[in-house]
Amino acid sequence: MGIKQFFGVFFKKFDNNLLDLFKFSMYINMFYVCLFINGIIKIMDRTQFPKIMGILNVTPDSFSDGGKFFSEDKAVAQGLKLLDDGADILDIGGESTRPGADSVSEDDELKRVIPVIMKIKKMRPKAVISIDSTKYNVARESVEVGATMINDISGLDNDIRLAELAARQNLGLIIMHIQGKPRTMQDNPIYDNVVNDVFNILKEKIEKAKDIGVQSIIADAGIGFGKTYEHNIALLKNYSNFHALGVPLMIGLSRKAFIGKMLDISDPSQRDIPTVLIHSLLLNKNIDIIRVHNVQLLMMLKKIYQSII
Repeated sequence: MGIKQFFGVFFKKFDNNLLDLFKFSMYINMFYVCLFINGIIKIMDRTQFPKIMGILNVTPDSFSDGGKFFSEDKAVAQGLKLLDDGADILDIGGESTRPGADSVSEDDELKRVIPVIMKIKKMRPKAVISIDSTKYNVARESVEVGATMINDISGLDNDIRLAELAARQNLGLIIMHIQGKPRTMQDNPIYDNVVNDVFNILKEKIEKAKDIGVQSIIADAGIGFGKTYEHNIALLKNYSNFHALGVPLMIGLSRKAFIGKMLDISDPSQRDIPTVLIHSLLLNKNIDIIRVHNVQLLMMLKKIYQSII
């Protein structure tokens, strides 16, 4: 693919908006700087790019796209698009976990996710689907219709049976760190040392899951889940520390509020390019799974990486 073709898809969007084109040009320059810096420090001692997990929120109130894919048809279409864009894993959730969000009933969550998983698996039988839920029955029924991973943002605090299900069905289990519940997690998060505290909590939960018999465990430090801006930055700077947990690592920072604060971008949907820029700088952390809303942009980073590394 030539340079003109590579960037052509973006320039079409800016034909009538010089301000947006100027902003995009600035981001591209920043992107080259990120790649240059990473090149100098030999960004990775591995040749494989992280797996890309596409986010599909079948919710009316998620922080960045709530309601956009709430109907079954729109959710299925978006899921297929994420897969076609290059997602290795599709993470489907029916309950918003944004700051301040209230929980939803098990029945409502099931009604949102099960039909979507069924239709996507029918159309893409080989698709790897993760169910983003803290509820045992939601995870169990999702597995019955094709999900092979569980993404538990409660880190087994909500229902330990999720680990039992993962062990029994030989599923991948993502254990994320969160302080508190989504509704109140950002009220006043406090740590003695956020990196050490999160590490120790994840270590304890991973050991618990292993004792239950879970064979495939992924750890997620939970960027934005019960953390201040400073906490998030400290975790990003020290994400390599979490390799000492002895399991693959995932990170989910896509469109998060700390990016908005860092760059003064109030609209979450406008944080996709900064998300990619940050991920380009985090490649030296050897993270195994990147969880994002915009798979297309991450695929561009992947193609660049595979071309020059």
